Amino acid sequence: MNQSLFRKKNIRDLLDGQPKGSALKKELGPFDLTMLGIGAIIGTGIFVLTGTGALTAGPGLIISFVIAGLACLFAALSYAEFASTVPIAGSVYTYTYTTLGEFIAFIIGWDLVLEYLLAVSAVSVGWSGYFQSLLAGFGLHIPTALTAAPGTIEGTTTYFNLPAFLIVMLITFLLSIGVRESKRVNNIMVIIKVAVVLLFIVVAAGYVKPANWDPFMPFGFDGVFAAAALVFFAFIGFDAISSAAEETKNPKRDLPIGILSSLFICTVLYVVVSAIMTGVVPFAQFEGVAHPISLPLQVAGQNWVAGVIDLGAILGMTTVMLVMLYGQTRVMFSMSRDGLMPPVLSKVHKKYQTPFAATWIFGLIAGLMGALISLDELAKLVNIGTLSAFVLVSIAVIVLRYKQPDLPRAFRCPAVPLIPILAILFCGFLILQLGATTWIRFIIWLLIGVVIYFVYSRKHSKLNQ
Repeated sequence: MNQSLFRKKNIRDLLDGQPKGSALKKELGPFDLTMLGIGAIIGTGIFVLTGTGALTAGPGLIISFVIAGLACLFAALSYAEFASTVPIAGSVYTYTYTTLGEFIAFIIGWDLVLEYLLAVSAVSVGWSGYFQSLLAGFGLHIPTALTAAPGTIEGTTTYFNLPAFLIVMLITFLLSIGVRESKRVNNIMVIIKVAVVLLFIVVAAGYVKPANWDPFMPFGFDGVFAAAALVFFAFIGFDAISSAAEETKNPKRDLPIGILSSLFICTVLYVVVSAIMTGVVPFAQFEGVAHPISLPLQVAGQNWVAGVIDLGAILGMTTVMLVMLYGQTRVMFSMSRDGLMPPVLSKVHKKYQTPFAATWIFGLIAGLMGALISLDELAKLVNIGTLSAFVLVSIAVIVLRYKQPDLPRAFRCPAVPLIPILAILFCGFLILQLGATTWIRFIIWLLIGVVIYFVYSRKHSKLNQ
């Protein structure tokens, strides 16, 4: 039983050609991958969580972003080595399958379901709020019953968040008809939203008052560390690039470029934006503000730019959902192709060359969750799932370097095992900053995965045959 739980896929067999079963069409280059990463990273984090982070850390939010960025950088170097060495769909699930064994690979794949699926649902709710605000600016209003998950808003009962559901369905449709079409839409929206962030920086920088940065850390390092664990959500997404390995034209070169360049660009933008926003507005004024990036511009009297920022937030969240749902379907595609999930999830559409059924199944689940569930704790749940994945991929790099030192590596993570160990320590530290409730929910989710593995996956695994 021990041998079957930790049986591994052979890397050299994977690299001899396309994996057995369905294959995906190669459409992506380094620019597309960088846009994919920026599309996933710049969204809810910068447009929503910066306000919450400022209340927790004050102007020290700058340090919080640097800490979270360092944790991601160390993990990204490990991802880049694996993605260029094993350019197969599945991201950290596939990497773990080849180094740590089937059971751990299944658990991390199940963990990625938590990360990607709940991220799509959570962001769809934030998108709905911005979209309704934009409509209200034109004097248009959706019936209150269809504006939020079941509950009560100002004495009126709500039943269904229709905008959240519809945007996920639109994204699901785009992903189902092809990667080429999806990447074009993503690239356009990413360019627009980066331009919007740069517009904020240029306009708001002139209104910074250095006195607002004093005290710099009003809640000490405790506040800075707590904010780092929260704003880590703002960096989630670069790992989704590795799920595109099988659809990348030259994965050994392009994947490391896409992963590292998108992370670097977004970290710089986050640090600059957080410095400016806390310099224009005293951090305490972000209490209860749903649009923290717009507030400094409103205070500065630049209301027209604030309106543009709201539009940028809508586009930003759209690309986050697109990339996260893309990553979700590719992980499930890979797990299904290995026999660990039902075969329908790895069936490729003859015309569109996409995992059509998997895309619609998970798109519907994500859309309904966003429409029907209040998702206050989702950011923390998504964070713990992602941090766990980062820890495992860092361990896997060390194991593979030890067991197969002569394996050709197009990109080598520097200073192994130091860099992967730093990733493990940083990510582990951030996990410990999350509350007990988050841990309990995460453990329950993993236990459900364990049951599925022993009831279905272990018996149907291709390695079992």
